[in-house]
Amino acid sequence: MLGHESLHTSVSFLQMPMKKTKALIGAAGATFVNAFTVTPLCCPSRSSILTGRYPHNHEVRNNSLTGNCSSTLWQKGPEAEAFPVYLNKQKYQTFFAGKYLNQYGKKEVGDVGHVPPGWDQWHALVGNSQYYNYTLSVNGKAEKHGDSYEKDYLTDLILNRSLSFLDERSPQHPFFLMLSTPAPHSPWTAAPQYQKMFSDVQAPRNGSFNKLGKDKHWLLRQPVNPMPDSSINFLDNAYRKRWQTLLSVDDMVETLVKKLDSMKELDNTYIFYTSDNGYHTGQFSLPIDKRQLYEFDIRIPLMVRGPGIKPNQMLQAPVLNIDLAPTILDISGVNLSTVNVDGQSFLAQMAPSLRNGTVRPFFLVEYTGEGHPTTDPACPKLGPGLSQCFPDCVCEDAYNNTYACVRTLDSKNNLQYCEFADSESFVEVYNLASDPHQLENIVKKVDPTVLQAMNQRLIKLQSCVGDSCRNID
Repeated sequence: MLGHESLHTSVSFLQMPMKKTKALIGAAGATFVNAFTVTPLCCPSRSSILTGRYPHNHEVRNNSLTGNCSSTLWQKGPEAEAFPVYLNKQKYQTFFAGKYLNQYGKKEVGDVGHVPPGWDQWHALVGNSQYYNYTLSVNGKAEKHGDSYEKDYLTDLILNRSLSFLDERSPQHPFFLMLSTPAPHSPWTAAPQYQKMFSDVQAPRNGSFNKLGKDKHWLLRQPVNPMPDSSINFLDNAYRKRWQTLLSVDDMVETLVKKLDSMKELDNTYIFYTSDNGYHTGQFSLPIDKRQLYEFDIRIPLMVRGPGIKPNQMLQAPVLNIDLAPTILDISGVNLSTVNVDGQSFLAQMAPSLRNGTVRPFFLVEYTGEGHPTTDPACPKLGPGLSQCFPDCVCEDAYNNTYACVRTLDSKNNLQYCEFADSESFVEVYNLASDPHQLENIVKKVDPTVLQAMNQRLIKLQSCVGDSCRNID
């Protein structure tokens, strides 16, 4: 399984820097055109990938220790029931390398000596994304790295250690690798050979780019519109650098596929390629970040190849990142009725001959906003309670950016209904069939009985556990 940090998921983005990946995984298998994260932020999203649970059930709310990111509560509860634990019981040889959770390795929660259960080989980054000058926990021992490209560039190191694992594994047992690259997360440090690529590329100017956040939640109404040139230059530069870092990920995919082929294991191996959340660059005049309820932040790439999966499939049914764990366990032979997950296996959607499956018409997206109790000194006019303030005092997050949404997507409906947990009790509703870029909040135009039905569905989803998350009328 291959994964990377947040990625904007338009098809045009995937085509150019990720040509090898698209050919070797997407064209060789299934591409899910409607894949979503259930929360658009690293740590809670990764926690959902590992557990197959919505954030309200694994209780990781944001990227902080107080938000349960790699906290003691996480370690004693959801982490002990994550999918690698079940794979280990199935005699899988398991390998992890790269970014785990943002607060992993902190002294107050076990330091580098804490190795999550289920992993035979553990090469985890301490803290948030870095490319050089980082510390790894290598099977519970600290390993410090410098700034030598040949020795330390993290994307390549992840690849090289995975190749060593494949060479050293026992052929008597199946294997599972989870490769979690920092790319394309900031600080966007590309490999030397790629640092001059895409010099003429700009962020896409279509859709909601540089549009006023009219009739939207307060956080979307605060950016200056139109954006000043300083913000546009900043986001264009970030966009180019993110592409540059992804070229090393593309190389990784190619090398691993060739390695599996040389081992005569390629046709026996499922390869997943995905991300933890989306990303925006200028949409609704927000320069760069994630954390928002809109399509550009909640959509993720998902491509899978493997036994029984016909090539060149473009699958329309919605799948979620909470579906990854049950799908992996389904493949491994675990009885899913014995596992506490909110998601469902999508193996049947890729390979109908292998399983019978159901398609969900709607699902939950939830997020708990983060802010600082004091005013950002760089942006004093905005007051306390905000965070992630970028150029020109545009803040991307706040305490009152806490929301929950029902996303409905089937042959008849393409809708989103969101409620904010704040003093405004703000509601946003979008018909994406007629308004794919979510330019118009139609809450005042929708039949009140429809709004009431959406509200009731949202209440049920916010309290669902396990099977009840999959079977709401």
